Amino acid sequence: MPDISMTAIVLLCLAAAAAGWIDAVVGGGGLLQLPALLVGVPGVQPAYVLGTNKAVSVVGTTAAAFTYVRKGLVDVRAAVRIGIAAALGSLAGASFAAGIDSAVLRPLIMVVLLAVLAFVLLRPSFGTAPGAVGPPTRARVIAGILIAGAGIGFYDGLIGPGTGTFLVIALVATLQLDLVTASATSKVVNVCTNLGALVTFAHQGTVLWRLAALMAVFNLAGGTIGARMALKRGSGFVRAVLVVVVVSLVCKLAYDQWLAG
Repeated sequence: MPDISMTAIVLLCLAAAAAGWIDAVVGGGGLLQLPALLVGVPGVQPAYVLGTNKAVSVVGTTAAAFTYVRKGLVDVRAAVRIGIAAALGSLAGASFAAGIDSAVLRPLIMVVLLAVLAFVLLRPSFGTAPGAVGPPTRARVIAGILIAGAGIGFYDGLIGPGTGTFLVIALVATLQLDLVTASATSKVVNVCTNLGALVTFAHQGTVLWRLAALMAVFNLAGGTIGARMALKRGSGFVRAVLVVVVVSLVCKLAYDQWLAG
């Protein structure tokens, strides 16, 4: 592990806890954790930052998924099917990533995010009504596999920011879930995709395991607390966090596009 100051380690652990909380509620914790790693561990190759980020995130995501599954909010069979499709889509997206100019993609994604934000703000009932009773129909599961799985998985491999948030929105739309149940289901999908990515990074030897283990403890705590808060406070709370995360995503992409470097 590279030489890291105690101050940096403390800040990284706090960032991991906050990221775990955000991921558990609505997704998008990477907005905080990945930049924190880039600042806190300067001088290492980007692959090590990405690999360490995945090793940390998978712990908190798994804890949140376990909490939601225990409460009976997740159709595990449907979620795993979507997760497998997302993992395969991510591999396909990654194969195209080298040939795509991210400077072209970012404005397009910002337009999509702004449209999502406008939709959520103009439709206060979006994702706040009780979800469909019983397991989702076969047609809706197929739609979830294609859109939330393969489609968003492809985006995750291609560029990545906001994948968890997009997943929640897509699951509300395709499976007719409320926001809490959609967030719960997205955690199982995220576990599948994170494990797939982590296996790749581990095979390449690009994970700072000692740092990841320390941060994972805090990410685990944040993920557990976030899931419990979402369960307790309901869809209105998740909707408010969703709006904050989408605005943060737009700001980050705008910064990357026009101000960074």
